[in-house]
Amino acid sequence: MPAVISTLGTSVPPFTPHAISVSLPTWEDTIGYEEGEKRVVDAMVSGYPRFFIALNIQKLSKFMEQKFAINGERCLLFPTRKIATSCRSFMIERSQLDSNPPVPVRLVQFVICPEDNGMEGDCIELHIVLFPSTAFSLAKQFWQHTGLGISSRLAEKCLIMLPNESKATGPVSPRQPTKPTNRHYSAKPLKSPIASTYPVPPLPNITNNADGLDGDHSAYLEERYGRNLPIESAAAGKRAMRRRIAGVLVRDGPSDWSGAGKRDAELGPSTRGIKEVTEDDVYLYPTGMSAIWNAHQLALESRVPAKSVCFGFPYTDTLKILEKWGPGCHFYGHGLDSDIDELEKHLRAESAKDPSKPPILALFTEIPSNPLLRCADLPRLRALADEYNFLIVIDETIGNFVNVEVLPYADIVVSSLSKVFSGDSNVMGGSLVLNPKGQHYTTLKAHMSYSFEDSYYAEDAIYMERNSRDFRRRINIIDHNTEAVCEYLYSRSLSPLSTSPPASESCPFVIKEVFYPKFTTPEHYVRCRVSDNAGFGGLFSLTFVSPTIAREFFNALPCHKGPSLGTNFTLACPYTILAHYAEMKWVAQFGVEEGLVRVSVGLESTQVLLDGFKKALEVAERAAQDA
Repeated sequence: MPAVISTLGTSVPPFTPHAISVSLPTWEDTIGYEEGEKRVVDAMVSGYPRFFIALNIQKLSKFMEQKFAINGERCLLFPTRKIATSCRSFMIERSQLDSNPPVPVRLVQFVICPEDNGMEGDCIELHIVLFPSTAFSLAKQFWQHTGLGISSRLAEKCLIMLPNESKATGPVSPRQPTKPTNRHYSAKPLKSPIASTYPVPPLPNITNNADGLDGDHSAYLEERYGRNLPIESAAAGKRAMRRRIAGVLVRDGPSDWSGAGKRDAELGPSTRGIKEVTEDDVYLYPTGMSAIWNAHQLALESRVPAKSVCFGFPYTDTLKILEKWGPGCHFYGHGLDSDIDELEKHLRAESAKDPSKPPILALFTEIPSNPLLRCADLPRLRALADEYNFLIVIDETIGNFVNVEVLPYADIVVSSLSKVFSGDSNVMGGSLVLNPKGQHYTTLKAHMSYSFEDSYYAEDAIYMERNSRDFRRRINIIDHNTEAVCEYLYSRSLSPLSTSPPASESCPFVIKEVFYPKFTTPEHYVRCRVSDNAGFGGLFSLTFVSPTIAREFFNALPCHKGPSLGTNFTLACPYTILAHYAEMKWVAQFGVEEGLVRVSVGLESTQVLLDGFKKALEVAERAAQDA
C-alpha cells in the first residue's frame, strides 16, 4: 500500500496517461466533489471516463463546437453514426416525457485525414451530436449510461492530426460546480480535415496529458512496462482477447503471447463450463457498461418487448439502462431468496393474464453484486427462465471467470474488462458472451450477425490485450490477499457469525459487517465456483457502527482512494457517498448504508496490506473510544 496518497484530482496511479481513476483521498474530498465544492472540482484533471469527460476530449469537442455549433450549441463526440443516432433518439424521447417539445438535435459527420496522406484508411471519422447548451445534462446521461463516447486515446490521435491553427492557447475548465444530483461523476494533434464553410476561431490550449507530460514522456510511460503490438495488429489483439475470454487458448503464457492472436494458435475446448464456446461467441465493446447496454438492446430487438427484471442491488448505471430504455423494469433490490419467491409470484400472475407472451423480457443480475457482494440462486433463476421463457443476463465482472462459472446459467454473460482483466487502470473495455447451449442462442446469434458493430478503438484494444496477458496470475494473488484481509476484518467485526470476542472493553469493535462472498450468501457463490480452490474475488465492503467512524477508518487507510475496482493496486472509496449521494435514503432500504466503504484489493504484499488495514482499524477504534 502506498506510503503517499495521490494528490486530489490527479490520476490514479500518478502520472498514468489515460487513467480511468482519480484521486479523492479523503471522505471530505468525495463529499466536496458531489456537492460541487470549488476547491475539489477545480483540482479535477482526471476521472472515470463515463462520468468525467477527459480534458483532451473536452478540447476536441470545443474545436467541433467552434466549427459547427449554432447559437451556442454544445456537442458530444461518438465513433460511429449508429451510436450518434442512438444518442439523438434517446435525447428526443427523454425530453418529451413531461409533454415538453422534443429537444432539437443535429448530427454532423466529420472526417479528418493526415495532410501528407490522403488514403482513406488513414482517416478518422467522428460523429458529432449537437444540441442546445441547456440539454447538455440530458446528453451526458447517454454518455454515462451507455459508455459509447469516444475514448481519450482516439481524441489524442485526432488532436495530433488536426491542423496547427487549431492548437492555440488558453485553459479548459474541467467542470463548473453544480448542485448535488444522482451521479457518480457529472460533468479537445488527424491533419487536414474535410473542408467546412464555418470559420474556425483559435482553440484554447491544454496539455493532452492530464498530468502535464509531453507526448514523448507520455508514450514512454505507457510502453515502459511491456511491448505492445503495433497498431496494425489490433485485429489480432482483439482475437487474442476474445480467445482468452472464451477460455479456448490452450496456452497463454509468455512464450505464447506473440501468437495468441494468430489464426493458427493452439485452441481447445472452452474452460467456461460449456465446451462449445468459441471466440465467435465473444463480442468486444469499448466499456463494460456498453456491453450491458448492448445486451439489453439485443434483448429488446430480438424478442417481444416487455419489462426486464433487475435482480439484486446493482451498479447504478445497470438499473438506469433498464429503466430508461424500453418498457422499464421490475427491481428486486435485495437479491435474496425471498425476492425469488416474489418474482415467481409475479411471473405466475403475468403469465396467467396472457400465456401467449413471456411475462418479462430478461433478468439482469451480478455475480456477486456491487457493492454488497451477494449472489443469487442461479439454478433456481435458470429454472424460472426456462419455464417462463425469458433471458438471463449475468454480469461476472466481480466474480470473474477464473473464479466462477456462470455461463451455464445465462443466455448472455457481460463483463467490464476495465477491471481485473486489465488491472492497469489505463484503458476501458467490455465483453459480451453468448451461451451456445442456451435455448435462445440461435435467435440471439442471428441478430448479432447483422447488428454487431465494432466500435472498440484499435489503440485501446492493443493496450487491453497487453494488460490482460497475465490476468490469471494476478487474479490468484488478489484472491489470496483479499481473503487474508477479510478474514482479519471479519474477526474484528460485530457480525453475528464472528466468534472472536473483543480483546478488551477499551478496544470496542467498530465494524458492523464484512460483505464478501465467503461470508455473504456463500451457498450461492459456492455453486458457481470453478473449483474448490477458486477464490472469492478481490472486492469487499465494510459497514461501521456510525458514518463518523467509517470516515475515520477510510481517511486513515493507507491506499489509493478513488472510483473503479479490479486494479493491480488497492483502491478504496466511500461507495454510497460516491455513487448515490442524492439518494442515500432510498439505497439504505436495500442495505447500502451511508457509511459503506468499498475496497478493491491489489497485488501488494499480504503482510503490508494487513498492516495497513490494522492501522486504519486502530484509528477507528480509538475514535470510537473517545466519542
